[in-house]
Amino acid sequence: MPKGKIGLAFRGLIVYIIYTMSFIRKIRKNGKTYLAEVENRWVEGKCVQKHIRYIGKEADGRTILSSSLSDVVVDEVKLYGPLLVLNHLAHKIDLPLMLGPRASEVLSLVYAHCLDYKSVNQMERWFQRTDLSLLLNLEGVTEQALLDSLDTLESIDATEVQRQIFKRVVEVYGIPLTGVIYDVTNTYLYGKRCGLAKLGHDKEGVKGRPLIQVGLAVTKDSGIPVCHKVLDGNIHDARMFQDFVTDLRPFKIHRGLVIYDRGIASSENIRQTQAIGWETLCGLPIRGQLAQTVREMAERNQFVQLENRVRLRKNIFYGVVIEHRMGETPGWLAICYNQPQQRELRESRYDEIEQARDLLVQGRAHKAGMEKYFTAGGRLRKNVLAEAEEFDGYFCLFSTTLLPLDQMVRLYFDKDLVEKAFRTLKGVTRLRPIRHWLYNRVTAHVFICYLAYLLLSLLQYKLQKHEITAEEALLELDSMYKVYLRDDKKGFKVSRVVTLTKKQEAILKAVDPKILKF
Repeated sequence: MPKGKIGLAFRGLIVYIIYTMSFIRKIRKNGKTYLAEVENRWVEGKCVQKHIRYIGKEADGRTILSSSLSDVVVDEVKLYGPLLVLNHLAHKIDLPLMLGPRASEVLSLVYAHCLDYKSVNQMERWFQRTDLSLLLNLEGVTEQALLDSLDTLESIDATEVQRQIFKRVVEVYGIPLTGVIYDVTNTYLYGKRCGLAKLGHDKEGVKGRPLIQVGLAVTKDSGIPVCHKVLDGNIHDARMFQDFVTDLRPFKIHRGLVIYDRGIASSENIRQTQAIGWETLCGLPIRGQLAQTVREMAERNQFVQLENRVRLRKNIFYGVVIEHRMGETPGWLAICYNQPQQRELRESRYDEIEQARDLLVQGRAHKAGMEKYFTAGGRLRKNVLAEAEEFDGYFCLFSTTLLPLDQMVRLYFDKDLVEKAFRTLKGVTRLRPIRHWLYNRVTAHVFICYLAYLLLSLLQYKLQKHEITAEEALLELDSMYKVYLRDDKKGFKVSRVVTLTKKQEAILKAVDPKILKF
């Protein structure tokens, strides 16, 4: 047979397969909508529709089956509502197109991290309780298939994919790019076989755990993630920020304000940030020449004055702004003072010193680090105490652009958006502890958590006019099941979503009114 005829015959086969499949047809008659199962067949070159059976009718948007209740059997009940929302958010930004050949398996892990995370070896059972097979066009998952999907993430350029995702998020949601907040956390691994995990400064103060460092940048106003970076656990925060600045260049965010903590601040980081067109607002540790500057200002007692007063929620700050240089970069330094914090820090320290002194008298062990306050004979070293409490209640902020004092304070202390992101990563999305030990699976696990946080932050963005968090919304939708019904006598199956509550309907409407047509 000629090549052209082979192609024509193949297309004809496809048409035949499609048109001999049965489907449900809505028939409108006398103002009513009836449901019938029909089948299309090709007869002598024409498509002829054959009626198979009457199923029921629709009334008030609900399906009324023709069967009696005794004939209908509940085949399955599947988790549907939260997954419908997460899948909608993922497809809205074309996420499946960016995640490689195993995107469906990857997304099943992402959704699980948002809802009811199970370890990979328990995912198969969780998957069977959900309607993901329909939403993701995925027959099922196995532990090996999920591990393989983690391995496929190694083949994608993570920085480029994050850039594409963020670009699409900005296009779809119109996220304002007025600034970025950056911070670093670390998380620990089970076992010690991963080359990425190293002993370092554990931010939770626990010693002996192998760590990895995770740097995260989010938008200043909405907390939408921009990008993340994973490095060895013994890399300093300031060094990680240099890598972040390098990774930020392809994002082509040309202007804005980057805000970060004092542990990251350095003259080199500030210089690099300016090189990509960004201004800096950061905390500075009080030491060296800066300590002398603060000391002189404190001795003049120039802080506690009405014109220097800034209220931030329940806190009162007093501060002054002076010119300052970080290396070769000129800017402005805000020296601030918080009286209640000073008193709280000192009283807490005094409590610890008194407790340590009592334990010393009894010959018992005391809190580590308290020995510096005592002589060998157990007497208090007042000079050491004075040195420790000198700058209690004081903090310093540096900005490369001139900002009013109240704005500097608010911007810096409202950077808890990224801290909330870390709490979500470590809590809701189960970033820690990491049970993988292969390098690529560790980074893939963090990437999965990052994507889960992305979807949660987009959901929160859509719910900003409602007094409900993304986690609460997903929990509210948890009772939105899809029920599969079967009538063995008449030989048909039908599925229905349980009736929505008003709160569930409001959540879906906030995400996208079109989603109500599921």
